[in-house]
Amino acid sequence: MIVNWRWIKWAKNSFAALYAACEKNGIILHETDFPEMDITLYSLNSVDAPRYIDEIRDAECITIAGGPHPSALPLEMADAADYVVVGEGEYVLPKLLKTIMSGSNVLPPGVATKSEFRPNNTCVLLDSYPPFTQVKSFTEISRGCPFRCGYCQTPRLFGGCMRHRSVDEIVKASKAFKDVRFLTPNALAYGSSGKEFIPEKLERLISSFSEEQNVYLGTFPSEVRPEFIDTEAIELIEKYCSNKKIHFGAQSGSDRVLRLLNRGHTCEDVINAVELCHDGGFVPVVDYIVGIPFETEEDQMETVEQMKWVSRYGKIHAHHFTPLAGTPLAGTSPSPLIPEVNALLGKLSLSGKATGHWHDAESRFFGKQ
Repeated sequence: MIVNWRWIKWAKNSFAALYAACEKNGIILHETDFPEMDITLYSLNSVDAPRYIDEIRDAECITIAGGPHPSALPLEMADAADYVVVGEGEYVLPKLLKTIMSGSNVLPPGVATKSEFRPNNTCVLLDSYPPFTQVKSFTEISRGCPFRCGYCQTPRLFGGCMRHRSVDEIVKASKAFKDVRFLTPNALAYGSSGKEFIPEKLERLISSFSEEQNVYLGTFPSEVRPEFIDTEAIELIEKYCSNKKIHFGAQSGSDRVLRLLNRGHTCEDVINAVELCHDGGFVPVVDYIVGIPFETEEDQMETVEQMKWVSRYGKIHAHHFTPLAGTPLAGTSPSPLIPEVNALLGKLSLSGKATGHWHDAESRFFGKQ
């Protein structure tokens, strides 16, 4: 049977990981721009899922859907797809494909259909699978997150304790690149449960690459958390890494909103992180979410004032709030933006101090202006 992968731009990291896992099991995935026989796979997030539901439902081939959105709403997605992979796919997907190919009716755990759902009973050990093979991607070094932010799917999909790929496996995979970039929820938590910065473990990782390679850590897609940034972290990045920017999330300039989001840090942590980055010779790039559902006008003004201050030393990266399936804020609606938010971000954008998509949620994924 031919197994196809429906190309979707924002699923390229998933494609790389699952291509490698399937290849390890003797199954090769073929890229396609539409559903093809015999089997077509989809990886969907909560923004792009509505665009593919009808295509999946009308497909004449066998369809399998996975990713953050189907994992959060497996029974809903099973109304359109023949099979839904719930959670991590490296172990489950090859098992499901072999089940289909053999004609068996006994589904592996971690798969939902219209008639049944068997919860997953496995957790992926990252060293058991290469992060990529023929289909290249960033080198994923960690999964999971103990910080259960109200808007984020990561801990719901991958669990609340970080798991890490070993240094040897990371170095081995990264030999494919001159510029080494990591994929992780929080780069400064490497080697820990996710709740602390362990300098010696991070240093062992970032000191292990060849002199011909450029290592980037603390910048996309290996952003960090503000309260993890301290003098020792700055010194390690300066010593071993090539990036001149450090990217971290503030999300709001209101301590009230940060508490309601369950962010686990304060506005003071953000200010300290900006100052440490600037004093260490790095440009801080700070993420904000605008339109958070329970924001008041006062909360938004506090965020405006903080963004003004941050822009004196670094750059702003802003996104409009997106409700994601399976999170505490699923089903909520964004708060209207006060004029000061758009005015400031517009001004900062013109001066090269702000990037992102703060006008609406979909522009981030589909290029709407």
